[in-house]
Amino acid sequence: MNSIIVILIVVILIPAFISLMFIPYWTRKTESFGVTIPEEIYNTPRLTDMRKRYTLITGILSVSVIALFIALSAFTGDNDTGFSLILGSTVIIYMISSFLVYLKFHREMKILKKKENWMAERSQQVFINTRFRDQKLSYSNAWFILSFAIAFATIALTFRLYNQIPDQIPMQYNFTGYITNWVDKSYRTVLVMPIQQLYLTLLFLFINSTITKAKQQINARNPEESLRKNVIFRRRWSAFIIISGTALVIMFAIIQLSFIFPINHQLLIVIPLVLSIGITISAVVLSFTTGQGGSRVNSDSGETGDIMDYDDDKFWKLGQFYFNKNDPALFLEKRFGVGWTINLARPLAWIIFLAIILIAVGIPVLLGA
Repeated sequence: MNSIIVILIVVILIPAFISLMFIPYWTRKTESFGVTIPEEIYNTPRLTDMRKRYTLITGILSVSVIALFIALSAFTGDNDTGFSLILGSTVIIYMISSFLVYLKFHREMKILKKKENWMAERSQQVFINTRFRDQKLSYSNAWFILSFAIAFATIALTFRLYNQIPDQIPMQYNFTGYITNWVDKSYRTVLVMPIQQLYLTLLFLFINSTITKAKQQINARNPEESLRKNVIFRRRWSAFIIISGTALVIMFAIIQLSFIFPINHQLLIVIPLVLSIGITISAVVLSFTTGQGGSRVNSDSGETGDIMDYDDDKFWKLGQFYFNKNDPALFLEKRFGVGWTINLARPLAWIIFLAIILIAVGIPVLLGA
């Protein structure tokens, strides 16, 4: 396998693995390994040691998986199928192993919480600001007009220059830039990329809207400061979503243009990899500087009061999967990690989630690609 491709993939994996290693430092200080805790407990020696141990273990796991991937890749030669299998297996092994590591620390955290009985003498409160959504929580969806314009321009150019497109068009390349899958030209097949552009634009527009509508989570000890941080958190991720979505739409436009104009096939492999690296690194930097809910944004004031956030651990299965039939919210912040998740007890959330997946899978199938 081309060593440059291996290096590029490793460059993508490294920031992704780093993001997982430092998750305990990016989550809210009222949560530790998926467990609700009093905020003042977060920096105690015991919890500080737990975060360090988690980072060390996942770091060793990350280095081991990358070393295994590089070693096995050397034996694949030009076998693209074998290389893809190794890459996929490596990622799956890492995901399962890292989740098992998380479960170990989640269990340890639950036992420690029960033993220390931190909740006994603390008042638990839920703070709600009815004017929270009056603020500008995300950037305007009007920014997606650019992505729609690129997608429709791609469609218009495709139809105008349809006769210049070869009778067979490439739909899949291997990691060395060679075409591995061709399809016969038709109005359906030449629309695969433009339709994916429209799908991605609608998907990112939906995500941007979700950022505004997601359930608010405000620190009961210092609600005003928490609100300020949460607004910053949502705005930054909104900007990230808009920029990433536009970049992906442009990438698909370049791929579509390769059907009409001569574009180096190696470039068609490098562009998605470089874009993946850029998006991954940007997400890591954003997580590091902002944290979940804005927890890493600089504070303007100190924290006050002896109260703590409401302990809703019973609704978080394994500390990561939210299931609460009495909560009307469809989307809310992740308990362990940065970003948002769904309320698994709401059927509409499942419908939306499955629809997103089915449409993504159905586009190439329905268009005959």
